[in-house]
Amino acid sequence: MPIATPEQYAEMLDTAKAKGFAFPAFNVSSSQTLNAVLQGLTEAGSDGIIQVTTGGADYFAGHTVKARATGALAFAKFAHEVAKSYPITVALHTDHCPKPALADFVFPLLEASEEAVKAGGNPIFQSHMWDGSAVPLTENLEIAKEILPRMKAIHAILEVEIGVVGGEEDGVKHEGSNEALYTTLEDAISTVEALGLGEQGRYMAALTFGNVHGVYAPGNVKLRPALLKEIQDGLAAKYGTGPKPLDLVFHGGSGSTDAEIAEAVANGVVKMNIDTDTQYAFTRSIAGYMFDNYDGVLKVDGGVGNKKAYDPRAWGKVAESAMAVRVGESTRQLGSAGQSITA
Repeated sequence: MPIATPEQYAEMLDTAKAKGFAFPAFNVSSSQTLNAVLQGLTEAGSDGIIQVTTGGADYFAGHTVKARATGALAFAKFAHEVAKSYPITVALHTDHCPKPALADFVFPLLEASEEAVKAGGNPIFQSHMWDGSAVPLTENLEIAKEILPRMKAIHAILEVEIGVVGGEEDGVKHEGSNEALYTTLEDAISTVEALGLGEQGRYMAALTFGNVHGVYAPGNVKLRPALLKEIQDGLAAKYGTGPKPLDLVFHGGSGSTDAEIAEAVANGVVKMNIDTDTQYAFTRSIAGYMFDNYDGVLKVDGGVGNKKAYDPRAWGKVAESAMAVRVGESTRQLGSAGQSITA
């Protein structure tokens, strides 16, 4: 199916919230990892979200140049074309964009989508993240408030981060106090005061409840998914809305238990980012292939090797399928398996 239209993306998120599941959002950095996500989602019968970071976009453009907007557009064009062959619907998203990268990442992509919509088409990306977690909350929300009308005009969705996710992802690194890892109700109220509850444009909020990017040992991170319910309930009481007024995003979920993920989803998470685990699944399978076929991929003792073994397509297919398995696991963990608007 083609990439989701704005209306289809909204339907995906609305359905997830109504039915109590979340869509996995997979970071990709190559055509192979993108194809792996499409394969895994198809095998699971799940719609989903495919996203690219500044670093991933840099890599798409060519690792010897710095042209992340070009890389992101190349990713999107490739995705728009190859997704037509798969019987599921996916939305395209740009992940973590800190303040220094707005000018050469999100803003050029917004301009490209504005031109596409002006010409009668759909936005190239269905959502963009502004990551203001490294600046004071007031500045974070001021910038979000400037971006949101542009997103609304092209029928796209903004993602904001309110709080701090620890660890590091693509150069965005946070080392602060433990208190900074937990969004407060006051922070969420400030967000609603600045951005509204949809009338100024739709947005998703990555509230933090102890999340950390990357790999960490069990016990080092204290997730408090119950905090999300406290915040949702507090907002509903203050503004007189229905339950779970915010669409929430779960960042830094590697190593989380099934129970923690389920509780977060029950409290309004509709999107969960997946990166570290799929990276490992992809690379681990290549390592295994190389060990098992070392005399084929290497010209040992003056030999000729085995072209069929060292052909990048041979180990590439193995890696894509291994990553696709991990993609499928994510859909089952989040409840999106079998959930597709194209079904």
